[in-house]
Amino acid sequence: MVVSLVNLLGVGPLHIPLIVVVVVITALVMDFTCGFHECSDAVATSVATGAFRPLVAVGVAAVGNLIGALLSTKIALTISNGIVDDTKITPTVIFAGLVAVIIWNLVTWVVGLPSSTTHALYGGLIGATVVAVGMGGVHFAKVASTFLIPAIAAPVIAGIVTLIGTRISYRMTRGASDRVATRAYRAGQMVSASMMSLAHGSNDGQKTMGVITLALVTSHLLPHNSHPPLWVILSAAVGIGAGTFFGGWRIIRTVGKRLTDLRSPQGFVAESASTAVVLASGHLGLALSTTHVSGGAVIGSGLGRRGAAVRWSVAGRLLLTWLVTVPAAAIVAGIAVPVASAGAVGTGVVAAITVAVGIVTYLLSRRNPVNSGNVNDVPAVQPAGTQETAPA
Repeated sequence: MVVSLVNLLGVGPLHIPLIVVVVVITALVMDFTCGFHECSDAVATSVATGAFRPLVAVGVAAVGNLIGALLSTKIALTISNGIVDDTKITPTVIFAGLVAVIIWNLVTWVVGLPSSTTHALYGGLIGATVVAVGMGGVHFAKVASTFLIPAIAAPVIAGIVTLIGTRISYRMTRGASDRVATRAYRAGQMVSASMMSLAHGSNDGQKTMGVITLALVTSHLLPHNSHPPLWVILSAAVGIGAGTFFGGWRIIRTVGKRLTDLRSPQGFVAESASTAVVLASGHLGLALSTTHVSGGAVIGSGLGRRGAAVRWSVAGRLLLTWLVTVPAAAIVAGIAVPVASAGAVGTGVVAAITVAVGIVTYLLSRRNPVNSGNVNDVPAVQPAGTQETAPA
């Protein structure tokens, strides 16, 4: 069964199998959930410090994500050509992997835990591929070089750089009044948060491009090693921008307010360090977890300011979530792929279950709503009686 679609570039009609249409739609839904789930990467620190009003922050981030997603396709090529063998898998395998990512994003979002869409995507694709075609369908050496090593190194680097930068920033403003220093750093955050939004879009937006391109390659609609078509790039950019504008307030609260009590100097340094790490990884074509980078930077900022406190119980839950993301997504995808492989009925069943999970998580979120009006309503982590002074 085929469905005729009009090429968005106006080149002419494209005839593609229905399963590919389903994969494209599912990938864009994943892109949307990535936008609102990992929106905290770009705006949590600026919302927490008051540099931007919450609604303005997500608006800036949405525009930055959209533009950033148009800047490069190196990471998209890593996803489409580096993780799994596109000569052995089918679009159904990709569909199962995407479903796992969406379900994981929704579940962690409703409980306010910032997990990584990147890690869930790797886990979902690997799990579905192993169940469908065996271990030989996964390029494990490529996974190690483009995923495992950056996954460990990036948040550590961001945390150390932010810790050092925070100490330096407070020493530099030691003679200035708190009011003057705060105003200066908040102004700086308007730039650093905008740059982080661009970096976030350039990294996470490309993952959707890579997945859609992979589906087109496995369906023989594009040749091996193809770059994402323009319509794929544009749709992925719009999807992540729209999701970001929706606002992942629950995740923003966790990153911005629950890990540590952020002040403007910390926010500026954390955003700047995160931007540098994410852009550097994008230049190298590494599919980095912006969530992990941002979390590491925020923890580093808490360690870098004397008198601040990191809430290690929250940090521990984040670490546990990060550790189980890949296996959890792999298990869900591994369960979904044989069901989806049963044809249109099986694909429909998997899609219906995914929609049901979305409805349930939304209803659960309404029991304790978090929005732009109450996102910062969290008790400060900083111990009472401490002063904002330069670190020793």
